[in-house]
This record gives sequence, structure tokens and C-alpha cells, in this order.
Amino acid sequence: MPTVVEAKTLIEAVEEAKNLLHTDKIFYRTEEKKGGLFKGKTYQVSAVSYPEVLEEIKKYLQEIINSLNVEVQFETSIDNDIFSVTMYSNNNSILIGKNGQTLKALETLVKAKLNVDFQIHPKIALNVEHYKEKRVATLERLAVRIAKEVRATKTDAVLDDMNSYERRVIHNKLSNFKGVSTVSEGTEPHRHIIIKAE
Repeated sequence: MPTVVEAKTLIEAVEEAKNLLHTDKIFYRTEEKKGGLFKGKTYQVSAVSYPEVLEEIKKYLQEIINSLNVEVQFETSIDNDIFSVTMYSNNNSILIGKNGQTLKALETLVKAKLNVDFQIHPKIALNVEHYKEKRVATLERLAVRIAKEVRATKTDAVLDDMNSYERRVIHNKLSNFKGVSTVSEGTEPHRHIIIKAE
């Protein structure tokens, strides 16, 4: 639950919230309270600390994953305001889903929960063991292999639909690849990359 503080100025309210939460890393919402006849206005701040948000993410994920009858352990960190949660389970494929769709859905659910409970929009990165790193390596290998074919045959290649993160991996990998260029086409969720011969 958020910590609620009221003070005469917004700065005082925010500082008081940081003191109560023992950290400078907080999300907060403000509300201006109009004073009565002889009272000036005050500011109310509802604040939640980064560690509390991370704990809430873990708790919510645990609830969802328990309902799937999957055992899970978490490794968490907060770097550059990104809340990273890596899950280790007895059934990783259920948590990942086809092309990472379940993992993406879990991320969406967590973001929605934090928005409803705290009205905040933190950056969240969920991973299952080393799935994302493996997926990046697989996409990069695919990109290079197809780019070589396109360069040799001078025939454009249309890749399968991908999410924005995966498309960015392909674009980045081929940005300096001689003889080909990449372009995204289509509308979400059916957006894909075309590797073009130059």
C-alpha cells in the first residue's frame, strides 16, 4: 500500500515520503488539497518505493504462476530504473510460450496491475532463465543467414511477424551488413521485416 503524506508544499511532501520510505527511489502521485476558510492549500503525496514495487511484481507473478501449477524462483534487480525479474521454473516452456508470447502476456499483466494499484508505469523486463539472450542469438543468426542469401540471389526476403523488440534485434544486426537493407512493414501485431537486396 502507498505511503500517504500531507504537507504545505509539494517538495516537503515528497521529501517526507522519501524519509518515511528510507529511499530516494520512489514513485509518487500528488493531489492538491484546497484549504478551508483560514487554512492554505496543502499537498498530499501517495508514494511507493522501488523495492516495494519489485516485491509487488514478484508477489503478483507468484500468484499467476502458482495457478498454472508451476514452481518458480525469482532473481530480481533494478538497474537504470528498469525492474528486471528472471524466473527459474520446473516448466520454462509454459512461462515462455510460443515465440515468447506468454512471457510478453505476463509482462502486460504486471504492468496493468501496477497501473491499477499504484497508478505507475515502470519499465519492466521479464525473462525466463536465459530465454531472451538465447532468442536474440537465434534471431541474429537467422538475420545473417538470410541476409547472405539475399545478397547472393538478389531476391528480397520477407520474415515472419515479430514484435518490436525482435524487429529491432534484426535491424541492429544488419545495420552495417553490406549489400542488404532492412525495412519493417505491416501493422501490429502482423508487422514483419523485409530484408532487401541493394
